[in-house]
Amino acid sequence: YMPPSVRLAAISRAHVLSSWSHASIGLGEDGPTHQPVEHLAALRAIPDLCLIRPADANETAAAWRVAVDHDGPVALILTRQDLPVLEGTSEGELARGAYVLDDPEEGAPDVVLVGTGSEVSLCVEAAKVLDGEGIRSRIVSMPSWELFADQDDEYQRSVLPADVPKLSVEAGATFGWE
Repeated sequence: YMPPSVRLAAISRAHVLSSWSHASIGLGEDGPTHQPVEHLAALRAIPDLCLIRPADANETAAAWRVAVDHDGPVALILTRQDLPVLEGTSEGELARGAYVLDDPEEGAPDVVLVGTGSEVSLCVEAAKVLDGEGIRSRIVSMPSWELFADQDDEYQRSVLPADVPKLSVEAGATFGWE
């Protein structure tokens, strides 16, 4: 029932912080949630709304700081899942919208795994499996498309190199990931 009021806040550029406690469809700690598969895509489609979906406790703390300082409405998409605190998330990069969480120890990556929210930890686990198969993976945490879009082209290319295949990992509709 919140989208109309969130949209009104965005139209007004009001500094409103909205918080959802279930990150996406099927991700409730105690079973599936009522949120539709297009929940994240629908919120991202609201002009002038900054959506942030943190991966762990470190990113959540950083997200609150960004939300308080942001000029305009912010939607925090949180989870009730018991998630690990990931190595590298406390470096303060959330404000840039996306950042390299981990890179191969040697050589350029063969693939970039881009995760948001609770799926970033899945990317970390998948990278371990891929590494065992000889596939070097870069892991990118992308808590906010909007904040990442505000970065200059050089930074964006440094995180998501043009010549490397990318795989987005997010529980929701794929709309917008292209």
